[in-house]
Amino acid sequence: MKTNAARLLDKLGIPYQILTYEVDPDDLAAESTAQKVGLPPEQVFKTLVVRGDTTGICFAVVPGNAQLDLKALARISGNRKVETVALKEVQPLTGYIRGGVTALASKKDYPVYLDETATLFEQITVSGGMRGMLLLLSPDDYLYAVSGTLGAIVQN
Repeated sequence: MKTNAARLLDKLGIPYQILTYEVDPDDLAAESTAQKVGLPPEQVFKTLVVRGDTTGICFAVVPGNAQLDLKALARISGNRKVETVALKEVQPLTGYIRGGVTALASKKDYPVYLDETATLFEQITVSGGMRGMLLLLSPDDYLYAVSGTLGAIVQN
């Protein structure tokens, strides 16, 4: 099944692979998703929706086994403070539900910040825009597709 995220990659001529997995609505953690697709959690990236006090909404894309460093993201994104948005705001802002959030083909083109550890891998996965679907692609291609910024945004 093609999602808008996959269609965007097709339109841009970016090679990718679709990985599917069985969804447990009670366990949407990136770590369990990684286990289901047979990849290390540091290669399975989760997309978080955050709000900066200056710039507004943006996406933070971090490894599945990592915690977002809000202060580091604030610095790199030109904010004094950022915070994750309430779950009830995620779908109206992005068009995606929890467990299926992706910066690819989002409702609006919010700024995207990808953690620099993505470059340790030839390929990373991000949500394909629905629960149960990941897209495997190169970090450089992902950054190009979302016009993203690479930076150190996870807690050590």
